[in-house]
Amino acid sequence: EDHTSSKNRGSGARVWVREKEQLLPATVNSCGDGTLVVTTDYGEVFYLQQAEVTRERVYAMHQSSIDGVEDMSALAELHEAAIMHNLYQRYQKDNIYTNIGSILAAVNPYKQIPGLYDLDRVDLYSKHHLGELPPHIFAVANECYRCIWKRHDSQCVLISGESGAGKTESTKLLLQFLSVMSQNSIAAPQSERTTHVEQAIVQSSPIMEAFGNAKTVYNNNSSRFGKFIQLHFSECGNIQGGCVIDSATFSPRFEPCGL
Repeated sequence: EDHTSSKNRGSGARVWVREKEQLLPATVNSCGDGTLVVTTDYGEVFYLQQAEVTRERVYAMHQSSIDGVEDMSALAELHEAAIMHNLYQRYQKDNIYTNIGSILAAVNPYKQIPGLYDLDRVDLYSKHHLGELPPHIFAVANECYRCIWKRHDSQCVLISGESGAGKTESTKLLLQFLSVMSQNSIAAPQSERTTHVEQAIVQSSPIMEAFGNAKTVYNNNSSRFGKFIQLHFSECGNIQGGCVIDSATFSPRFEPCGL
């Protein structure tokens, strides 16, 4: 039985096409003479006879998936294909951050995005609560800082992902934001705000990376250890101390090379 309405199968309509075990985002090219022609976003073309056009094989894409959303908990279609499609659409527009409820998904852009992490962006996110601005790692950092300073509650941020996903960079950006907020909490001229503690914490990361990075199939400069970073804040909101503990994520392997 054909469960897909003629309206949803009109030329240009966005649909999901099931091919084997995968759902693929696609666009209807034509539907006439008993044949539905669709082209997936990956360039594959399917010619489906009327008997094949069932709800299990082809169905209309919901408007939330067509438009894309900042928070994927708002997607009407919660399956792997819809999530990946939403992330891809946002990535194409340089929107590399997407919320999933209280979780922030970050996609490595493998390029510099102008203005994404400058001091103006830090200042903007420091003045808004979580959810008032588009998803950003600074929004997460600011929420943590607010809870520490206003409610005196300890906070924890877990950054995970596969090799090359951008975990180290995300950590640096969190530290950058917290460092700026710490400096702003000190009643002193801008030129005198940076303390030795903040400098040591921010600058410790590249020093550690110099001794624990390696080339992988994903990139030429990938961290080969995990880090636990602990920061201590005063009641005024400035960083008073901290510690960095590293742990190896692999067994050391050395291969001889001829010179």
